[in-house]
Amino acid sequence: MRVVGLRSCASLRARAHPSIASLLCWLLFVSNRSGCLAFAPASLHRQPRRASSWNADIKQIVRPRVKNSYSKNGFDNIHRLNMFEGALDYANSITPDQCEALAGPFFGASLFPYIAFLYFLNVEENETPKGVTVGFATCLLFVFLTIPAAIAAKLLYGVSLADSDWLHGSAESLLTITNLVTVIAFRQALNAKEAGATTVDEMPISAQRYSPMTWLVVGLTTLAGVTAAVPALASPEVHTPYLGAFMDLPKDFVSWGQPEPENALTVATWIIHWSSLVEFLVAMGFAWRWADISGNPKWKGVTWGLLPLHSSGITACTYHLFYNRIPLLVPLQAFLTCLGNTTAAWATFRLAVSNGWQPPEQLSNLLPTNISQDEKISMTEESSSLIGFEDLGEALAGDNDYTFLLKLFGGCAIASYAIKYGEVLLDFPFDANLLLGLSFVGIPSILNAFKWYKRSQDPSFEGWF
Repeated sequence: MRVVGLRSCASLRARAHPSIASLLCWLLFVSNRSGCLAFAPASLHRQPRRASSWNADIKQIVRPRVKNSYSKNGFDNIHRLNMFEGALDYANSITPDQCEALAGPFFGASLFPYIAFLYFLNVEENETPKGVTVGFATCLLFVFLTIPAAIAAKLLYGVSLADSDWLHGSAESLLTITNLVTVIAFRQALNAKEAGATTVDEMPISAQRYSPMTWLVVGLTTLAGVTAAVPALASPEVHTPYLGAFMDLPKDFVSWGQPEPENALTVATWIIHWSSLVEFLVAMGFAWRWADISGNPKWKGVTWGLLPLHSSGITACTYHLFYNRIPLLVPLQAFLTCLGNTTAAWATFRLAVSNGWQPPEQLSNLLPTNISQDEKISMTEESSSLIGFEDLGEALAGDNDYTFLLKLFGGCAIASYAIKYGEVLLDFPFDANLLLGLSFVGIPSILNAFKWYKRSQDPSFEGWF
């Protein structure tokens, strides 16, 4: 068998019936142009080609395709490319409702490992500051109060919670409260330890009791409820801005770039998202420092366990950066939340066991307790240089709680203005480019993980930002 080229059709015409020969030549031409294989008996030898521009053009077009057809590597590459393009087309074809259906099971399943995380974090053997436990537990309040807000957005306006700014901002403010309380409580405990506190009585009241941070949560949650109740009484529309958009620039003043979509976040809502990301990263840095102060390196494992949760927050911000036009990021965020809650639960379980905690008799056969309690890890003194946002707490250690929070939120406000009014100058936020969106999630997450890895290997590592 031999591939038949266009020149072989000339000899075919001379031997066969004109109509049959013409039809066969046409089929051979089409098959060659499409990169398929056309076979003929070996007796149909190829005649030499005449040097002509027409033949040269055909050679450039047809011959490489036939060659690729014979090449296994070329065929595999084409096959993989087609599979990738097909998968990408399928991913882009998934509707927002389908994505929300995919995300639901992950969000629901994530509740159970988070409860386990809180349980192991709070065991007496860990000596976790009480206010830190209150801060992490407040996340449950955010979860349960976000559900009615999401239902209201769907029933009242037929949109997701992220597309209704006044409901979205009020709900997300609860997450900021969670991280804020965690950071304040951790910061107070760290400052006391570094000042020489060795007994429980020498620790701040927020580390000894649950009540101080609990009352702070109650007050801040009440304030968040007011931000939702006031517009709710004024017959709000779907895109009523959070807090009346009092921090946004006047629309007449913004004369650059492309017009924003109606579902664009207000500056206040962006500040909530940015502060949640930064506060959570600061809390991760505090857990890393607590390992040095407590002498138990398993606390650094807690930092590692929280990494997927931070990536979940990056995913949410990326979703809003593209004006909620990449719905597949919603189930990705749900998956990272479920994964992060699971890794955080495992990290705190290892921490509890390393501190001498023993499971109840009923669970002793289900939970592994053979984790080494005498693990020897070098506790080399780390560089005092600023390594990243996670070290803002250390960099601002000289500030009191009020000036610390003022500087933190001030920085988040600057970033929020830059994002909101800077992205209108670019084209990519207005395109639902899934690959670009995934890169916005993946690259910072990988760099964040690699930074912690480098820091664990080389305490003097100063990072990239």
